[in-house]
Amino acid sequence: MSARTTRAGWVWAGSAVLLSALAVPWFLWRDGTVVAGLPIWLWWHIGWMLLAAVVFSVFARRAWGVGIEEA
Repeated sequence: MSARTTRAGWVWAGSAVLLSALAVPWFLWRDGTVVAGLPIWLWWHIGWMLLAAVVFSVFARRAWGVGIEEA
C-alpha cells in the first residue's frame, strides 16, 4: 500500500468520524429557537444530512475501495 493510499484512508476515516460526532446537535438541545416554523436543531440535522450526502458522494466517486487490494 502506498503512502498516498494510507494518507487518503486516514483522511476519509477522519471525515467519517467528524460527520458522525457532530451529527447529533447536543449543544442545541433545550434551545427553543424557531426558524421558518421549525426548531433550529432540526435545521442543523437537515443541513448536516445534506453535508453528509455530499461527502459520501465525493467519497464514492474518488475513494471507493481505498486500502482494498487483491492478495
